[in-house]
Amino acid sequence: MNDAHLHLLVNHFPIIGTIFGLGILIAGIVLKNNAVKNTAFVLLIVSAVFGFAAMSTGEGAEELVEDMPSVGKEIIHEHEELAEKFILVLYVTGAFALLSLIANLKKHSKATLFTWITLLLTIVTTVLVKEVGTSGGEVRHTEIRANAASPEIAAPETGGEHEED
Repeated sequence: MNDAHLHLLVNHFPIIGTIFGLGILIAGIVLKNNAVKNTAFVLLIVSAVFGFAAMSTGEGAEELVEDMPSVGKEIIHEHEELAEKFILVLYVTGAFALLSLIANLKKHSKATLFTWITLLLTIVTTVLVKEVGTSGGEVRHTEIRANAASPEIAAPETGGEHEED
């Protein structure tokens, strides 16, 4: 197993974990249920840990795929730049999730404030994770790139006669 394989194994969890964490946290706030909120906090903390694993394997994955046909260094560089911004926000979100979890468990007077801050950070993190996930997918999935040719442009003329209406 190489770094590219490891990167592919771990990079999906920060994406999915953040999105589910946001939904579960909103549900916990709406339902006023601390157990549901705590579940969201744990999920966001675990997402940050997996984000660290994804960043740790990203450089090795880059070295293995950057010279492959249809990949190129530019698209990987764009993904790397987005990932570096995302990971900082994810770490802050994970830290606030931990703080919120501890405050909730100890029934601290600031638990509600920390929960709202964690929610706002999770919303920002979710927006960023969409960008990082899309740019990562574009590394090997040329069909989702913005400059992907449409079928009308990419398909050559068949040369037959066209029927008129």
